[in-house]
Amino acid sequence: MGNAPLCHSCHSDKGIRGKGSLQNLDKSPDYYGCEISKDPEPQSDSNTSFLRAARAGNIDKVLEYLKGGVDIATCNQNGLNALHLAAKEGHMGLVIELLEKGSVVNSATKKGNTALHIASLAGQEEVIKTLVKQGADINAQSQNGFTPLYMAAQENHLDVVRYLLENGSNQSTATESGFTPLHIAAHYGNVNVATLLLNRGAAVDFTARNGIIPLHVASKRGNTNMVRLLLDRGSQIDAKTRDGLTPLHCAARSGHDPAVELLLERGAPMLARTKNGLSPLHMSAQGDHVECVKHLLQHKAPVDDVTLDYLTALHVAAHCGHYRVTKLLLDKRANPNARALNGLSPLHMSAQGDHVECVKHLLQHKAPVDDVTLDYLTALHVAAHCGHYRVTKLLLDKRANPNARALNGFTPLHIACKKNRVKVMELLVKYGASIQAITESGLTPIHVAAFMGHLNIVLLLLQNGASPDVTNIRGETALHMAARAGQVEVVRCLLRNGALVDARAREDQTPLHIASRLGKTEIVQLLLQHMAHPDAATTNGYTPLHISAREGQVDVASVLLEAGASHSLATKKGFTPLHVAAKYGSLDVAKLLLQRRAPPDSSGKFLGLFICLTAAYSLLTLIYAVLFKPPLQNGLTPLHVAAHYDNQKVAMLLLEKGASPHSTAKNGYTPLHIAAKKNQMDIASTLLEYGAETNILTKQGVTPLHLASQEGHTDMVGLLLKKGANINVGTKTGLTSLHLAAQEDRVTVAENLAKHDANLDAQTKLGYTPVIVACHYGNIKMVNFLLQHSANVNAKTKNGYTPLHQAAQQGHTHIINTLLQHGAKPNAVTVNGNTALAIARRLGYISVVDTLKVVTEEVITTTTTVTEKHKLNVPETMTEVLEVSDEEGDDTMTGDGGEYLRAEDLKDLGDDSLPGQYLDGMNYLRFSLEGGRSESSDRSHTQSQGSYLRDSAMIEDMIAATNHQVSALAREPEKDSYRLSWCTENLDNVALSSSPIHSGFLVSFMVDARGGAMRGCRHNGLRIIIPPRKCTAPTRVTCRLVKRHRLATMPPMVEGEGLASRLIEVGPSGAQFLGISPKTTEDPVEKVIVGNSPVDYDVVGYEDCCSLSRKALVVLEEHRTTVSHRQLDNVCQVEIQFLASMRISSAKDIMEDGEGQDKLSQATGSLWCWQLKAEEETWELRSGRTACWGRLDAWQLSR
Repeated sequence: MGNAPLCHSCHSDKGIRGKGSLQNLDKSPDYYGCEISKDPEPQSDSNTSFLRAARAGNIDKVLEYLKGGVDIATCNQNGLNALHLAAKEGHMGLVIELLEKGSVVNSATKKGNTALHIASLAGQEEVIKTLVKQGADINAQSQNGFTPLYMAAQENHLDVVRYLLENGSNQSTATESGFTPLHIAAHYGNVNVATLLLNRGAAVDFTARNGIIPLHVASKRGNTNMVRLLLDRGSQIDAKTRDGLTPLHCAARSGHDPAVELLLERGAPMLARTKNGLSPLHMSAQGDHVECVKHLLQHKAPVDDVTLDYLTALHVAAHCGHYRVTKLLLDKRANPNARALNGLSPLHMSAQGDHVECVKHLLQHKAPVDDVTLDYLTALHVAAHCGHYRVTKLLLDKRANPNARALNGFTPLHIACKKNRVKVMELLVKYGASIQAITESGLTPIHVAAFMGHLNIVLLLLQNGASPDVTNIRGETALHMAARAGQVEVVRCLLRNGALVDARAREDQTPLHIASRLGKTEIVQLLLQHMAHPDAATTNGYTPLHISAREGQVDVASVLLEAGASHSLATKKGFTPLHVAAKYGSLDVAKLLLQRRAPPDSSGKFLGLFICLTAAYSLLTLIYAVLFKPPLQNGLTPLHVAAHYDNQKVAMLLLEKGASPHSTAKNGYTPLHIAAKKNQMDIASTLLEYGAETNILTKQGVTPLHLASQEGHTDMVGLLLKKGANINVGTKTGLTSLHLAAQEDRVTVAENLAKHDANLDAQTKLGYTPVIVACHYGNIKMVNFLLQHSANVNAKTKNGYTPLHQAAQQGHTHIINTLLQHGAKPNAVTVNGNTALAIARRLGYISVVDTLKVVTEEVITTTTTVTEKHKLNVPETMTEVLEVSDEEGDDTMTGDGGEYLRAEDLKDLGDDSLPGQYLDGMNYLRFSLEGGRSESSDRSHTQSQGSYLRDSAMIEDMIAATNHQVSALAREPEKDSYRLSWCTENLDNVALSSSPIHSGFLVSFMVDARGGAMRGCRHNGLRIIIPPRKCTAPTRVTCRLVKRHRLATMPPMVEGEGLASRLIEVGPSGAQFLGISPKTTEDPVEKVIVGNSPVDYDVVGYEDCCSLSRKALVVLEEHRTTVSHRQLDNVCQVEIQFLASMRISSAKDIMEDGEGQDKLSQATGSLWCWQLKAEEETWELRSGRTACWGRLDAWQLSR
């Protein structure tokens, strides 16, 4: 015992079946990890000698060291002390002596192993008995949960196991992963130990954390006797792990034929499937276990059984290159044309792995050589992609089509060029592959090779007659592609071989534009050396210098200027390179342009004909641009642009170089106007330091203070006032800064203005004061502020409207109450003689009428009056905007944006190479058989077995991958793609205007004596019906959907208002229909409502109410509205009546059984938006007004 080789950790030879066993176990989470000793860490010589004496069992030496003062608990770097070493080596006398001298019997190493653990592992029975008698914890667990019983069972120490069991060892104590001593005994085939454990009550099917029972372990290890023992003791033969593995799966995957045969004889289910659908036959095929495959087939296993992704065993064998299993399965009539979920056949699989023998067997069994996947990929595509010369030649010899096109048009030659497979490429050309073949996007092989930078491929293609100037559907040549990808050598090669240096793609983009944008200085120099035109312009007038200025490519800009590029050329809309640099904050480019004497105050208004002389070949084009396409006359200077985009450093540079802070745009805006509107404080301060005028007026009389006040920029207002801004100056319509603050409810701005003696009662040309404006827009906080600061509550407009009239017209009850509290006169009349009450009554504001009628003196007259529509009185607004758009529609500076080929389209085999579906299929096979996860996990039902392998490392090889790995077909890591265009951005757009209103559908129908009708198709539930004999004359009725862009934020709304999601405009205005509204027909679905009102522009819509089974039928007549619940069959028919002046007085029967007490319906996405508020059973309906920006006030039901 003492002369045997020693363990590096505890220096014993006991119970260790070779170093490999320990290492394998140490990889497992359920293994007593041996504390490997390296050379001792720096310790005293006496301590080291003491431990060596203990290991050797030299009692005298040990006692001598102890007497010399050595601590008995001294241990090495792994925590092994003298007791551990003596116990491992079986030095009984020394163990007893150490215990008598005070050594702690349960002291543990760094991994938690006690002396009892170590003695059990080494099989030192006598030492074990002594330790137990001395109080050693017989169920102590080490770091990973191992007990002494687990150690003894692992090393097949039968007597030790027996002794431990007899002395109270609990064999149900599991490790962290749930494994018991029976699992470890099954793993190592220790039948005697397993028998003893079972006889002592071990659970034969004790389940570990991953669902693994001892039978799985024994089957995986191929321990037939152990399998037989466990089955005889009643182990469940069809037990499944968490991943669905049965014992037969485990034995089949490991290729243990006797165990497979035994399990089959005992009735193991052959058709059992894992979670991803793998059967035992798939497992055997993947492991190249011919005999196991034979046994399974002999027991009638279906030869074409499929996984969840329809992979057969033949797919698996072909993929792994197991030609013997492939031949066996084909001989057993496996289908060579079987298709996986993505259309992959076994031939695709074998071609991918360069498995020539498998390909031969498949072709001999009539597998179609040009069989395609769902993406029309043939095996030749796959072989070309992987660069497998032998398989490629074999397929071509078998007459595979070298010009087969995938779904996106890629041929095998395209793919070989993309992957730089030179030999395969030459072979394909030799067998007749077309070098001019094009994909769906017009790419030829030379496009692909140029983009990828494969110089050898490009040269070979050129030598074989490929044209360097052939274009794709976007007009791009190989030179465009190479420039975009930064392939310098390919660019040089193409130019030397006669490529057109100024080839124009869509929107007249040249390779120089692309290289300038991407900052490819070397390519720019190459192109210029080959006479590329430095001032070539795109359709929108962008030169390479414009583009380099946008991207901040100062080196490129310098090269272009050295080559004679003009810094004064303007785009179609009048932007020079300096404008572009100012917009994007390209400070270095701006410095360079100014050094080259670019005018700092250039407004881009004029494009001299002298420029044409510098570009003789494009003289006619430029003359046409000058004479017939004059640039934008907006007068913006670079300083305007820098101010708008808050590029302070560029603005400072421009001012230092002489840019005027007083320069005005076409409408009179100065840079200070823009800074004030955009709240660019730093820019504004700088402009003011350089003498910018605070009171300068635009053509409409707008000052910077107007703009800052309207936008609510308090700090900017303070700065301008500090610099002497005139607080009471008005626009041409008389609007002061306070008017604009009142309009937008900017109370903090108003406070600042009031502190500086702003005129609170200033009037516009129509006579509106700030308080009237605030009343119109429902700005209650502003109204309170102005009235508290003594604004005239009874001020009048030129039409005689007081704040009370204006609030009544708009239906703002809360403001009316405030005005009355501050002394507003309710009996004041307008020029037309209307009181506020009369206006509210005419417009149907019930709550306003209720408020005013108790304070207003009404005069009852008998004069017959004609009811007219109320003409709204609206205050002036500031409508001046600065339009600074440098684009017409989409930005096409570099071409057609989204349609341009992206870098990842080729590099990641995306749109224009092997489809992702194909790659997903390849990856799927790898996970389904080898574990792991991939990018295609969302497409594949196959789940990973990685967790099984990790969590049950004790049987780490159970479903391990074969050495024949799937070659790397996964997509390459995604990289930042080159931006090819700016189709969704504004290049030089200082957009200060609001979005226009866009219209939707437009429907019309004729109405005559027979009536007429319109029913909505796209907008279900909308219909307009004019009954017979109700139209005075033949009339065409039109119905148009009016809508706006989606709002980024909800606009301010007062109580009772909502936001309309659809607005319907109906015409002709003023049309008359005859008769009074009849009663509805009995059938509610076919109900027809007719009014005698003229056609107005508003049409009521519908919204679901209460639940999916109940719909709200909304019917509006001129004097009465009924809203009721009707049971309809999933259809909501809504009858529409044309409304006159929106005069609607009442509604009832809204409730059923008391439901919907708080909020019955909040419309979202219907034709109209309204809100119903419930109070008992009777309701009245009032309507709000439609504001000028397209908001529709809500329909509110209140008692």
